[in-house]
Amino acid sequence: MPQHDSPHVQPFVREELDHQSMHFSDSAIQSRMQLREPDALTLEYTRTMMGFLMFDPAPAQVAMIGLGGGSIAKFCHRHLPHTDLTAIEINPHVIALRARFRIPHDGPRFRVVHDDGAHFVATTPSRFDVLLVDAFDADSMPEALGTRRFYDDCADVLQPGGLLVVNLHAAHPHVPLYLDRLGAAMGGPPLRVSDRDGSNCVVFARRGGALEPSRRIAPAAALLQDAFSRIAHALRQQHAADE
Repeated sequence: MPQHDSPHVQPFVREELDHQSMHFSDSAIQSRMQLREPDALTLEYTRTMMGFLMFDPAPAQVAMIGLGGGSIAKFCHRHLPHTDLTAIEINPHVIALRARFRIPHDGPRFRVVHDDGAHFVATTPSRFDVLLVDAFDADSMPEALGTRRFYDDCADVLQPGGLLVVNLHAAHPHVPLYLDRLGAAMGGPPLRVSDRDGSNCVVFARRGGALEPSRRIAPAAALLQDAFSRIAHALRQQHAADE
């Protein structure tokens, strides 16, 4: 239920026999955690987002807008031991659940920053190899995270050749507009990869260039084979359409 003293919706946690999930409402899951494998990526779209490792297997600096239950943050923390990770979350009620979802404490290579994602990319002096955007409130993605200004700021905080990865609701009517804005800001064609159930789509773009898979083997590649396969298929389709 919303808090009267806060503009942010307070999520609730639903517990089952072998997992727990975070919700803003009964209609959608924000995050799901397996109790026996808290670092596992249970939801398909999270594995798709981690597919960025297909293009950059060893990023030095990663930022993600939207913490949720910390699925991606925990996966990165475990499988990318040489990567510095910053998670930005606007909702203090979400951050308050970090221990319940076994999100690591802040430390030398991981931190949670309480900030608005649009404000963060507009003001941070840091530069990242990968920026992940997975930010939804109780209703939808905030409008500020789909503007041309936001995508321009995302491009600015990326190193040359850096990757932007954005999770979108596939059925949202503004997805084509977001893709146009994102591609224009990044200076390269975005790649759209849809979930098998068609509910989410994950968009990948490289600052200043086209996406090309790395020849290096990514950490935890065996855990991401389904995502890598769908990304490779989408790339083949994109290349065929460009010919």
